[in-house]
Amino acid sequence: MHIAVIDDDEDMLKFVEDVLSRDGHRCLLYRNGRSFLAALQRETFDLFIVDWTMPEMSGMEVIQWVKTRLPQCPPVMMLTNRSQNEEIAGALNAGADDFVVKPESAIVLSARVNALLRRHGMGAGGDEAPIHFGGYSFDRRRDVVTLAGEEIQLTSKEFGLAFLFFSNLDRPLSRPYIMETVWLSVASLSTRTLDMHVSRIRAKLALRPENGFSLRTIFGYGYRLEPYYDQG
Repeated sequence: MHIAVIDDDEDMLKFVEDVLSRDGHRCLLYRNGRSFLAALQRETFDLFIVDWTMPEMSGMEVIQWVKTRLPQCPPVMMLTNRSQNEEIAGALNAGADDFVVKPESAIVLSARVNALLRRHGMGAGGDEAPIHFGGYSFDRRRDVVTLAGEEIQLTSKEFGLAFLFFSNLDRPLSRPYIMETVWLSVASLSTRTLDMHVSRIRAKLALRPENGFSLRTIFGYGYRLEPYYDQG
């Protein structure tokens, strides 16, 4: 998972990154709220971890911004040394999905992050039954997609890319996020490779309004798979 950590404490940033990297998460670190908001123009995240007290823009202001401006806001964890009941209630009422008081042990922080991701349907799970999206069915055990009962031949990477889009319907996904999630790399992959794979799954899966979905290009950012609703 891609996790944004916003904290002006260098030691805390390194601690959180070390803990969550061991769980297989990728952390992007920001030392203030404004640099994080600027990164939202090019990055996609699965979770925000936000400190309360920061210069220029507080954690509460960050939470209020993402909750009101992002059409599909990921879960938000407040990680702070504040511990008064009124402060905890204020953060949760402002939109925080969890509240963790510093200092916290590595094992508990790891468990809280993974539990929060699971609650939002993003954690690892053992259920590998086929998942259905309209007429499309994804069999994750065999990397097979069917449309209206007909099997579609996809490579492993094409399947992973298609499942990523369908698992994030109507959510803008940045190019770095897609490349890191599907190819586990950004530096060694050209954007042309990504564009070619997108073009292939658009054609192979017939992602057109008559099949209920349309794969849109977001100029300068990435892609978004949109469900199509017949207004007739």
